Amino acid sequence: MALFSARLLRLLLGVLALSSLFAIYTFVLREHADSVDDIIGPFVGMKPVAITDGPWPEQQANATSGNGELLRAALVALVRNSELSGMRSTVRQLEDRFNRNYGYPYIFLNDEDFTDEFKKGIRAMTRSQVYFGKLPKEHWGLSPYVTEDKVKEALERNKDRYIYGGSYSYRLMCRYQSGFVYKHPLLKNLDYYWRIEPSVHYYCDIPYDPFRYMRDNNLKYGYTITPQEKAETVETLWDTTRKWMIENPQHLPETSVIHWVVNEKAEYTHCHFWSNFEIVDLSLYRSAAYESYFQYLDRAGGFFYERWGDAPVHSFAASLLLRKEQIHWFEDIGYHHPGYAHCPDKPEMAARCVCGGNSDYMTSRSMCKRRFGEVGNIFRNQALELAHMPDKQQQQQQQ
Repeated sequence: MALFSARLLRLLLGVLALSSLFAIYTFVLREHADSVDDIIGPFVGMKPVAITDGPWPEQQANATSGNGELLRAALVALVRNSELSGMRSTVRQLEDRFNRNYGYPYIFLNDEDFTDEFKKGIRAMTRSQVYFGKLPKEHWGLSPYVTEDKVKEALERNKDRYIYGGSYSYRLMCRYQSGFVYKHPLLKNLDYYWRIEPSVHYYCDIPYDPFRYMRDNNLKYGYTITPQEKAETVETLWDTTRKWMIENPQHLPETSVIHWVVNEKAEYTHCHFWSNFEIVDLSLYRSAAYESYFQYLDRAGGFFYERWGDAPVHSFAASLLLRKEQIHWFEDIGYHHPGYAHCPDKPEMAARCVCGGNSDYMTSRSMCKRRFGEVGNIFRNQALELAHMPDKQQQQQQQ
């Protein structure tokens, strides 16, 4: 019996020693790895793959946590190296408020190579897998449908009219977020993404999985804040959109909530979902209808000649292609991005939040929030009537 106990003790000590060595090994690799393959590769004979060489690994897509199966989803940011401090703050809040209980991966994208300082600074904030990718050159640059001289003229003309009026890089970002982010190889295996930004604030604990909530309730688009876009930045967006509708009726669903962005008189309300926070079923952006819509907008040149943002573009698309019940206001997720803030006022939600001042925009001041609650779905033929209405009005004026 004593001999058996001694052997059992040696076996347990051996297991503990191996576990300690494995923990040390994986910790060291985590500090220097760029992909999940870098960590598991040595154990299964796989060659480590640089994170920019391919899509988000299937191993991570099939990961599980103590809270159940993780969906094929990630938190995604387009960010510069210079925004490290703000990005660390965002990740820290997301970990504290939500992700420490789930372990969803982060994907960071940049038009330049990420520095070692940026990578280490981000990895120090989370135990989740972190991936860093560089944008393909063909996704980041001047649209082939505009000319450089006309873009320069537009930047000069608009530089004092509105914020970012003279910014070329801002227009690159808006075009990328509108038509390319979901095409990055690192997002290839994702079903959902949660867009995150540096220097924002998450006010509330999130005691559930928003990705799972989206899936279980057949939701396609989730948002927190709905302001109005500045009219001078999107002067021809509705006119271009309605022309696309008229030329592509096959892409319009049987019913949609287009009345949120266009009123009964076919006037653009300028309402939009503030897309610096959005949780999206990526089948929306990967659909033939959305791709057709984005390509039509890109050919029109408004991303550069005006300042079409990804927020109004995504909002038009969601309103045109989805039913109202497929769009969800994450009322319980308190959120602040410079410019607007939302904090829930319902007691059962507010109890999980610590909010800053002036955070009642959605509950007391957002016209677009009120309008979304008032409008309903309309049929395809009614949506097409809205698209034709400005032409009919013009004809009547000319008679």
